[in-house]
Amino acid sequence: MVEEVQKHSVHTLVFRSLKRTHDMFVADNGKPVPLDEESHKRKMAIKLRNEYGPVLHMPTSKENLKEKGPQNATDSYVHKQYPANQEVEYFVAGTHPYPPGPGVALTADTKIQRMPSESAAQSLAVALPLQTKADANRTAPSGSEYRHPGASDRPQPTAMNSIVMETGNTKNSALMAKKAPTMPKPQWHPPWKLYRVISGHLGWVRCIAVEPGNQWFVTGSADRTIKIWDLASGKLKLSLTGHISTVRGVIVSTRSPYLFSCGEDKQVKCWDLEYNKVIRHYHGHLSAVYGLDLHPTIDVLVTCSRDSTARIWDVRTKASVHTLSGHTNAVATVRCQAAEPQIITGSHDTTIRLWDLVAGKTRVTLTNHKKSVRAVVLHPRHYTFASGSPDNIKQWKFPDGSFIQNLSGHNAIINTLTVNSDGVLVSGADNGTMHLWDWRTGYNFQRVHAAVQPGSLDSESGIFACAFDQSESRLLTAEADKTIKVYREDDTATEETHPVSWKPEIIKRKRF
Repeated sequence: MVEEVQKHSVHTLVFRSLKRTHDMFVADNGKPVPLDEESHKRKMAIKLRNEYGPVLHMPTSKENLKEKGPQNATDSYVHKQYPANQEVEYFVAGTHPYPPGPGVALTADTKIQRMPSESAAQSLAVALPLQTKADANRTAPSGSEYRHPGASDRPQPTAMNSIVMETGNTKNSALMAKKAPTMPKPQWHPPWKLYRVISGHLGWVRCIAVEPGNQWFVTGSADRTIKIWDLASGKLKLSLTGHISTVRGVIVSTRSPYLFSCGEDKQVKCWDLEYNKVIRHYHGHLSAVYGLDLHPTIDVLVTCSRDSTARIWDVRTKASVHTLSGHTNAVATVRCQAAEPQIITGSHDTTIRLWDLVAGKTRVTLTNHKKSVRAVVLHPRHYTFASGSPDNIKQWKFPDGSFIQNLSGHNAIINTLTVNSDGVLVSGADNGTMHLWDWRTGYNFQRVHAAVQPGSLDSESGIFACAFDQSESRLLTAEADKTIKVYREDDTATEETHPVSWKPEIIKRKRF
């Protein structure tokens, strides 16, 4: 009985299907009409026009629009043939209503605005496909791209930009490739040349500072002495003794006649330059003190140490105001400024920290470097700073440490950085090389490797510190061959004799 019911239902379904097929091919007079090719095309054209017409009104390329002009959507769909192995260029516009799928109706939430005006649609179709293809070809990676040693590695902006076109109350967006970034033309800077070598120390010269009056400068050395030199003549004026190990940092106060020094003997000293003797000691660091800096507006001294901390001292009372903890390795450099963040430290743990001076806590930790950070310099005019590491030099923007760009090419351990108000950034390295950069573009316009002092080994070529004098007309370097070298700009150089070897080529990007 069950089998008979099943057979009956199957026969019923087959009969109904055949009847529908018969009805489709019977004309009004009741006579059957054969299903020829023309009628099939006609039926397909009607179906396509009714259901898919709205999304087929736009040409796929500029050539189609020019040669064929506006054509019927149905004809373009039915008759257009593409040869094999030929790429067809399409573009996506997000403004056309999509036909519902079988049994799926569009709701109010899924419906998209109606079509744009014909003129707007045509102008958009003409502009985008060819421009996209051209830009894609221009930005395609290749192994022969030009890249100057000073070219920056700034984070690449997104390659696609959304272009919005308004027509009435609707907004139409399309994707278009953005032009690849290029290095802007750098400012021309005259080259610097060596004109004086000052000898007198018996060990590595580890630190250097110029006094505010620009009459003399001071150096600290591995021979445990601090020496004061006449800036104009280069002659020794005074030697100060008191440290029992290498002197690693010196700085002259702009607010009082004091000189501050620190060294690997864990000591931080304040020297009264009227009596040329130590008047204060700042005790607290547990290991070698690698650097120090003075706050420009308040009587605060900041030191950094191999004990992984930086300390803030009240200059007058010798009290330790804060101990800045957070680094996990030796803190190699520290810088102060009047604006927030007021203290910046670089460490051998590869991080840079921006500190809240009042709270004594970290505001921001920058972890972009992959190797130890031994040098930090603040730009004298811009609200930016740079950090030096063996991987590269990085530029940052205050107050949050936003990354600006990489300055790559100085492939050595960078010990020191300095910058003047003209935008000349100098980096000195452990191998005795010194690179000069244009701050704005990151263009490396000069490389210097001065010969070591006669009698020294070639391995003793190393630059530990450098500084511009107050007039920024002289550059002083403290070196491993026990000398101080003085550089100045070449007055005979011009843009014609020393042109900028720069080309507006696409910058090769890489992750930092």
